[in-house]
Amino acid sequence: QVQLVESGGGLVQPGGSLRLSCTASEFTLDLGFGLDVYSIGWFRQAPGKEREALTCLDRSGDIMYYTDSIKGRFTISKNNAKDTVYLQMNNLKPEDTALYYCAARNSRFCGPSTSIYDYWGQGTQVTVSS
Repeated sequence: QVQLVESGGGLVQPGGSLRLSCTASEFTLDLGFGLDVYSIGWFRQAPGKEREALTCLDRSGDIMYYTDSIKGRFTISKNNAKDTVYLQMNNLKPEDTALYYCAARNSRFCGPSTSIYDYWGQGTQVTVSS
């Protein structure tokens, strides 16, 4: 069982930046399950809305897509040494306010469908407000 932990959320003013992190729990790492064997996706869910796919990184480290609403503002990256996947978010807007999740898929490829992912974190809240 892989346990994912997101962090880095918070309250930020419009135009500000945040960097979210997604890592495996110490329990998971102790079992030998590093994130390097998984494809990782980032999603978000605002109150009253469906979960929205943002971007994902396949097992090889290739970025598969960015959803239109975040293109040019958000960047996904990975640090294998730290077993962490990041989501750098710049020029944040009030409509980016949501609970942000990372998800892992035990497969070479990732995609925007929530149903293909095997493990999910608990989420980290991002609030963009003046």
